[in-house]
Amino acid sequence: MAVYKIFPEKSATLYSFYPTTNTGLDEILEVSTYYSINGTDEVSRVLIKFPTDEIVDTITSKVNGNNYSAYFKAYLANATALPLNYTLFNHPIAVDWNKGTGRLANSPITSNGASWQYKDLVSGSTWFIVGSLPTGTTGSYRVNGTVGGGLWYTGSNYQSTQSFSFSTSKDIEMDITNTVNAWYSSSIPNYGIILKHSSSIEFTSASKFETKYFSDNTHTIYPPCLEIRWDDSSYSPGSLQAINNNLFVATMGENKGEFKQDSVQRFRINVRDKYPTRVFQTTSIYLVNKILPPTSYWSLVDLDTQEIIIDYDTNYTKISCDSVGNYFTLYMNGLEPDRYYKFLIKTVLSTGETIISDNSYYFKVNK
Repeated sequence: MAVYKIFPEKSATLYSFYPTTNTGLDEILEVSTYYSINGTDEVSRVLIKFPTDEIVDTITSKVNGNNYSAYFKAYLANATALPLNYTLFNHPIAVDWNKGTGRLANSPITSNGASWQYKDLVSGSTWFIVGSLPTGTTGSYRVNGTVGGGLWYTGSNYQSTQSFSFSTSKDIEMDITNTVNAWYSSSIPNYGIILKHSSSIEFTSASKFETKYFSDNTHTIYPPCLEIRWDDSSYSPGSLQAINNNLFVATMGENKGEFKQDSVQRFRINVRDKYPTRVFQTTSIYLVNKILPPTSYWSLVDLDTQEIIIDYDTNYTKISCDSVGNYFTLYMNGLEPDRYYKFLIKTVLSTGETIISDNSYYFKVNK
């Protein structure tokens, strides 16, 4: 298994009602469609960029030729007037932009970075769209004709969506593998992604609702991230015997209890029968090491909030095995420092029975 988290280098919200206001330091990113104080139809969209060097290094040095998937994740902070069903759209941005140092609440406004009209105001008024649209891209106009709101690539390969219903989580977990592939292959430059509502409801009275997400400036444990996931598991048990019932004990080996935030740690899982068969021998029957079957997976949970940081996944959190026993590897870079985490182990037996092992597999991440 492998899950590697990459955090943004910049983000901002573009507000159509505040066409020159920069929000590069806001703790919240907002994707909304709403009425302004003047009663006009308005929208907000999100720009967010992940560092190119880290994406390239992860795919080249860590994924190392394996098939991978890339997911954009963002965590809901607040929402109002949500409809029963809605869909968010994601496209790669087609032009570079400046983060800026503004906040929506600043008075007077800060306009030294990306806003609805401008991609950059540091060195003069640089519009998002100048003249005709470049081939393969699109932008948008306000109803009154004001240019703005970003410029992005079109086409099915460059569009990702996530649909939400009444009963689903409202956090974003959107597959943007095609976009990351295009960045990695240099088919298009990496200027980040734009997150928006469908054009069918923007600037219309069809639906007015707000979705607000934690930004990379948040002081919580919920910053947005790009997750690169790939399967690097291996299952070569040699002569070790796999358990075949739910009467087993699994303990975590090579857990020092505290790890540096930039470390990579391999954890071992020691498995034995809970009630081993008595035999005549000179060593303890409780020292006979067994292994979990290949249908075994791990999950990571924040100990304080019980938030699932990495969920079970049959492709990307498989538990490996060699002639010594079971193991898996965790990249600590995606974990907030000075917090405690715990592992959960899920095993699916050949009978179809599922066992969750929660035996206080705790550890802490330090800066």
